[in-house]
Amino acid sequence: MTIKIKSMLSVKVWGDYACFTNPAFKVERVSYPVMTPSAARGVLEAIFWKPEFIWQVEEIHVLKPIRHFSITRNEVNSLQSDRAARQESYRYFADEDRAQRHTLALRDVAYVIKAQIVLRPHVNADIAKYCEQFRRRVRKGQCHHQPYLGTREFSAFFEEPTPADQPIAHSDDLGWMLLDVVYEQDTKVKTLSYWRHDGNGAHLTTGKAEPKFFHARLINGVLKVSQ
Repeated sequence: MTIKIKSMLSVKVWGDYACFTNPAFKVERVSYPVMTPSAARGVLEAIFWKPEFIWQVEEIHVLKPIRHFSITRNEVNSLQSDRAARQESYRYFADEDRAQRHTLALRDVAYVIKAQIVLRPHVNADIAKYCEQFRRRVRKGQCHHQPYLGTREFSAFFEEPTPADQPIAHSDDLGWMLLDVVYEQDTKVKTLSYWRHDGNGAHLTTGKAEPKFFHARLINGVLKVSQ
C-alpha cells in the first residue's frame, strides 16, 4: 500500500529495436505493438531509483509509426539456476541444448513516458527533491545502468522531451496487455525470494509473483494506463 503523493514527470526514450514480449505466446517471442507499462517502469528505474518510492506509469506516447521485423536467434531450452550451478556434480553444455526461435520485434521506435513518483507509506520526505534529481539525471544523460527496450540486446537512449515530440495519429484496440508483475509477500510460500523495502530497511523475504493485466487502447498515439 502506498500513499498518494505524486508528481508527473516525463522522458523521451528511443532506440533502433525493441521487443515487449507478449506472454500469451509460449515459445516464439512476439512483441506488443507498443511499449508496456512494465518496460517503461524498467527504463525509469534505470535512470533513477530509490527504495523510498515507486514509479507509476500514467501514459505512453508513441512518436513513430509501428514497424515490425523478424529475426531468428539461438537460445537454450533449459532453465538454469544458480542453486543448481553450486552443486559439485553440475555440468551444462549449451551447445547441446540450443534451439532456434523466431522473434517478431519492433524497429525504429520512440516514446514519451509520463509517470508519477509515489512515496512509500513510511517515507517522510519532500517529493520535490526526488523529482528534481530525476530531471537533473535526464538532462545530464545519467543512469544507474543502460536502459533497454524490452530485452537487454535492444538498448534505449533518453533525453528531455520537446514540444516537437508529438504522438502519431493512430488508434487501435491492443487487447489485454501486461501491466506489471506484483510481488506478494507470503512466508508460507517458497516460490521465490526477493528484497523488500519498508520502514525497517531492506530485507530478504519469500512470496510469489503475480502478473497483472489491463485492457490497452491506443487513442491518437497515446496509451493511457489503467492502474
